[in-house]
Amino acid sequence: MENFYALILGIIEGLTEFLPVSSTGHMILGGTILGLEMNDFWRSFLIIIQLGSILAVIFVFWQRLIQGFDIWFKLAVGFFPTGLIGLFVERYLKELFNGYIVVTMLIIGGIIFIIIEKQHKNKSYKVTSLDKISFTKAFCIGIIQSLAMIPGTSRSGASIIGGLLLGLDRKSAAEFSFLLAIPTMIIATAYKIYKEPSLLSDANSLVPLSIGFITAFVVAVFVIKFFLKFITKFNFIPFGIYRIILGILFFYLYYSGILNSGNEF
Repeated sequence: MENFYALILGIIEGLTEFLPVSSTGHMILGGTILGLEMNDFWRSFLIIIQLGSILAVIFVFWQRLIQGFDIWFKLAVGFFPTGLIGLFVERYLKELFNGYIVVTMLIIGGIIFIIIEKQHKNKSYKVTSLDKISFTKAFCIGIIQSLAMIPGTSRSGASIIGGLLLGLDRKSAAEFSFLLAIPTMIIATAYKIYKEPSLLSDANSLVPLSIGFITAFVVAVFVIKFFLKFITKFNFIPFGIYRIILGILFFYLYYSGILNSGNEF
């Protein structure tokens, strides 16, 4: 059954990593539905398979990434505040992996997306390409991205919201969010493996990890291409509504006792 669970979670990761709906939140909720006991392996699994999604970003944007070092410097600046804050709060994050926190952040994030879109309706954005993103804006987006350490917030959602607030148009905000995932998730995964090297030495764990990794990569490639086309025609309000509906649904399931919301992640 582990391989089946790995496949399902890999699909969820690929579908949600780059949509502003919280991939970690969805995997936690998915794990709850599957009845998984979120032990150290599965907690690490949720982080490591994100590398599959990151590989998808590199696959889609490889031409932009080899055009020069400018974009890499901006990504480094954007990652710095997230990495620094993460070093100080990492030990406390496990306490936040709770169903009620996830649904609360899903709802709050959904409301924020709707408010921002309503306030920015027909707004003329000054930053319409990655080249126009300043180092200052990249740093500020990184600060806002750090809020995604709270499960259910969404890394892509936080960084996209940060980009919109700082004057980036939807496409540029989404593209920078995708690319900012490269250093953020690679370093987060490397740190996790450094702390628990047994994950890659256990032959039994390599199979489900491989299944989750490959599945996340394939699904994420299609999702990235779809999302970039979607936001050229539509806004983020549908994602805000989805977050709110999903949050309310799972709040009911937890409150009614149908699903266990305990701090078991």
